[in-house]
Amino acid sequence: MKQELSILIPIYNNDCTEQVKILSSQAEAISGLRYEIILADDGSDNPQFITQNSQLSTLPHVRFIPREQNVGRAAIRNFLCSEARYAWLLFMDGDMGIPSESFVRQWLEADVEQVGYGGYIIGESAKGNLRYRYESQCEAMHTAEERRKRPFLHFHTCNFLIRKDLMEAHPFDERFRKYGYEDVFFGKQLRKAGVVISHPDNPAGFFKYEDNAHFVSKTEEGLRTLYEFRGDLRGYSQMLTFVESIHLGIVRWAIRMWHRLFGKLERSNLYGPHPNLTVFKLYKLGYFLTLKNQQQ
Repeated sequence: MKQELSILIPIYNNDCTEQVKILSSQAEAISGLRYEIILADDGSDNPQFITQNSQLSTLPHVRFIPREQNVGRAAIRNFLCSEARYAWLLFMDGDMGIPSESFVRQWLEADVEQVGYGGYIIGESAKGNLRYRYESQCEAMHTAEERRKRPFLHFHTCNFLIRKDLMEAHPFDERFRKYGYEDVFFGKQLRKAGVVISHPDNPAGFFKYEDNAHFVSKTEEGLRTLYEFRGDLRGYSQMLTFVESIHLGIVRWAIRMWHRLFGKLERSNLYGPHPNLTVFKLYKLGYFLTLKNQQQ
């Protein structure tokens, strides 16, 4: 069993009180474990969250680091690595739940030599929540059994363990400042370096869902990131693979025209109480294919 652990959580405009209290309690209960929990606020603009999270520094071995400037999802994780003291780093997103009473212990006992991704499970939400519907449809892909089939394509930052020396040798690419795909590119770089990603069955919990409008906005931001780094991400994105399989220019033209004519109606459905996942797929495809014209 691993004897030391740095739990690293980047925060942006969210309250991670419950998450950190559970992690702290579990770590405290493990005899002989040397650990720390470091929270780095990445320039949150809501002072309420900063105040709430700063109070977690009263817990044993918990440190809260406020940062005035938002540096992005890649850079904040590199910063957390530089602040960590111990040989093993457990990265978690700041909005994850802890579904297992032995979550920390299972990571310490997991057969991970270099990098491990534990996956996540989803919780119940209102049936009209688009994010919940989307995650429910994808849920079967997140099992450890499925992740092991394509270990580098099923990697996310929400719940992963990595040796500190490996993280220092292969940091996140800080060109990725906006939402999306920094984790995909990180997985690609690890693969190129010959690093092994293990997939133990130790999921975090995804129990909080943003409203539909916010989720659509985040999706659009992620698609803009994908478009910007499409050369780097080729072969690591289903969207890119599908778009590149459309060889007829008239088909691309028709999809763009559909999006121009009906994109607002599609968005209205996605914002509403009965969002349709087929409409969501069409909206994403149309949005991505019109990005070239939008950015000229």
